[in-house]
Amino acid sequence: MRTMNDGYRNGVNWMDLICNALIFLITTTATVRFFHKDGTWAFSHGKKAFRYFTVLSNLLCALAALLMCFASAQPWVWLLKYVGTVAVTVTMLTVFVFLAPTMGSLRDLLKGSDLFMHLITPLLALASFCVLEKRGLAFRPALLALIPVAVYGLVYLYQVLLAPEGRRWKDFYGFNKGGRWPLSVVGIMGGCFAVCMALMALQNL
Repeated sequence: MRTMNDGYRNGVNWMDLICNALIFLITTTATVRFFHKDGTWAFSHGKKAFRYFTVLSNLLCALAALLMCFASAQPWVWLLKYVGTVAVTVTMLTVFVFLAPTMGSLRDLLKGSDLFMHLITPLLALASFCVLEKRGLAFRPALLALIPVAVYGLVYLYQVLLAPEGRRWKDFYGFNKGGRWPLSVVGIMGGCFAVCMALMALQNL
């Protein structure tokens, strides 16, 4: 039976190539814009953007998408694309399910670069991975996508709660609002696990 992934074995899957190229180009453009403020380059302003999981998850996915353009046959590249896809999907779901109801209107979270990083590139990643890059995914490899979320969670927890007073981050995601960070950890990790299982199921259809 012929599958969509045969396009990579027998030539080039142009639709998937376009999706991955768009993910990389959109994310690169949006990231460069973080270093541009009031008509001038501002390195310190851009550097702060790397505190956000939104930016980090999109960069991870963009790297994987770029590699997929040139080395899609490599299993580890495909697996990295899976991890990146889960990461940006967690970003998108967090915006819609948690941030929009607790921190403002959804419209405010889908302005400018956020429109791409919160919605468009996650949808491109999901479409390309779940439809155009189907290869089947086992349970244990699927759990690898928990790692970026867990690592960022530990860093965020330290920077918000445990870092020296003058070096702490503002709780910009509101995960510790009312001292409820344990609930946030359970919610985020549980949500990430659910995304992993959903993508595994779609891969194995």
